[in-house]
Amino acid sequence: MKARVVTRTVRRSVALPRTLVEEAAVVAPADLQGNLNRLLPVALRELVERRKARAFRRAMAAMASDPAIQAENAAIARKFAAAEGDGLPHLAPI
Repeated sequence: MKARVVTRTVRRSVALPRTLVEEAAVVAPADLQGNLNRLLPVALRELVERRKARAFRRAMAAMASDPAIQAENAAIARKFAAAEGDGLPHLAPI
């Protein structure tokens, strides 16, 4: 029995609205405008990166508004406040 070979490429047949393809061709980088097979992976990668970045920003905002996290950050800041200027000459603001 032959072993199944897993490729790095997934082939799919998709139906896209003509107007979407035309709009994408207009805004795509010049080297991708005429090649939908190259444009789609770039567009999907951008979508994934934007969604991950949005999820990260939301998670950071939620964490920043968490009272327990705020209390921990304040405690850390208090502990380091005494040592902030240790060993450094007093410098005038630049």
